[in-house]
Amino acid sequence: MKSTPYEVLLRTLDPDSTRESTLPELDRKPDPWESSMQATCECLSWRGALDNLERRHAEDALGETVYHDFPVRTRSVVVTAHTLMDRGVITPEELRVRMDVVRARFNRE
Repeated sequence: MKSTPYEVLLRTLDPDSTRESTLPELDRKPDPWESSMQATCECLSWRGALDNLERRHAEDALGETVYHDFPVRTRSVVVTAHTLMDRGVITPEELRVRMDVVRARFNRE
C-alpha cells in the first residue's frame, strides 16, 4: 500500500469501531471532546483558517468517500485535519507527533 499524507488519519480508525446505523446511535449527547472540537472549528472559522460552510462541504464529500468507515461524529475532526494538511497548516509528521503525545497522556490517566 502506498503511503499518503492522510495515512496518519486513516490509522486512527479503531478496527472494532463501526459506523452508526440507527437513530439512537446518532441521537445522543455529545462527548466532551466533540464539544471541544466544535469550539475549535468555530475558532478556525472566526480566524479565517477554515470556513464552517467549507468544512461542512468537505465533511459531506470526504465523509462519504475517504472516511466513510469512520463513525459519523468523528468525521469532523478527521476532515478538519485533512483540510489543514492540504493547506500546509500542519504536516502529517507534526500531526502524528501531537497524536502520540495525546495518546501517551491518556494512557497515563
